[in-house]
Amino acid sequence: MRYEGNIYRPPSEAYSLLVQVTIGCAYNKCTFCSMFKDKQFRVRDVREVIEDLIEARSVYSHVEKIFLCDGDAMCLSTDKLMFILENIKALFPEVSRVGIYARAQDILRKSPEDLARLAAAGLGIAYIGAESGSDLVLERVNKGAGRADTVAAVHKAEESGIRTSVTFISGLGGKELWREHAIETGEMISEMDASYVSLLTLMLDPSASISDEIARGEFEVLSGEEVVEETYLLLQHANPKKSCVFRSNHASNYVSLRGNLPEDRDLMLAQLERAMKDRGMLKDERFRLL
Repeated sequence: MRYEGNIYRPPSEAYSLLVQVTIGCAYNKCTFCSMFKDKQFRVRDVREVIEDLIEARSVYSHVEKIFLCDGDAMCLSTDKLMFILENIKALFPEVSRVGIYARAQDILRKSPEDLARLAAAGLGIAYIGAESGSDLVLERVNKGAGRADTVAAVHKAEESGIRTSVTFISGLGGKELWREHAIETGEMISEMDASYVSLLTLMLDPSASISDEIARGEFEVLSGEEVVEETYLLLQHANPKKSCVFRSNHASNYVSLRGNLPEDRDLMLAQLERAMKDRGMLKDERFRLL
């Protein structure tokens, strides 16, 4: 297997075979993100990708899941993705699911028929970074995709048979916009009907441009207690019609939450209430860096 640079994958793909089909991120302008700043975006030659798959087959006797890296591999043409998926099916008939990172625009550019073809070929889940339900916050962090686009992309993918896992970031509105961020993110969760929703907490990397904003006093970072309060407000406004798996148990989170929405919302709110009363329940900053 040939890999270029650091490889990133969602926590739920920890035991998946990672196959790099793009290098870097085609957008790569979000102020909070430093993941692909060391890479010049390009699409790998599909022949190289197939060679990697053949090599992996010679090494691994059983592969349950495969994840297609890098940042927005869904930007590949449908024909290229189909070619890769068909080779995966031929080489790894035991694979139960193929996952991929996707930007909202990548999904919206594809027709419902193309998405259905990809789903039938084994593409089971698309991971989308929504980050916030507030268009003002999204504009501030230069996300390049608004709330309406992401909601439309989630609906389109789910209706085509591809499950979606949508990520939001606690603290992304800073002290100025934390209420808008919390309320509008909760409302967005309610309207988009994703299969999975995950909530991370803002982590600061010196190479991310948001760090420069902090140094200039243009962005104030929330404390752990304030992040818990923000999460509480977010969950109060999250009431999806379709049950979705909710996770806020990433290493970055101050309080670990897991359950289904809306069924377990009251239980998670009660857990946050206890954390707001007992500072000792919050994860120490040292352990958020692990």
